[in-house]
Amino acid sequence: MRTFLFLFAVLFFLTPAKNAFFDEKCDKLRGTCKKNCGKNEELTSLCQKSLKCCRIIQPCGNITD
Repeated sequence: MRTFLFLFAVLFFLTPAKNAFFDEKCDKLRGTCKKNCGKNEELTSLCQKSLKCCRIIQPCGNITD
């Protein structure tokens, strides 16, 4: 019984922890579904549950200083 309670407590407290590996993927697995896109990300489409599909902006390769 103690083992069950210990495992329950561990799983209960680990549930809120987020890991990018488990995030919902979108845009042909190149983006992730989030509430808000970051500064270096672009909105490409919408996901379920009112989330936005964000993809990191790739800089242009022809930029010269």
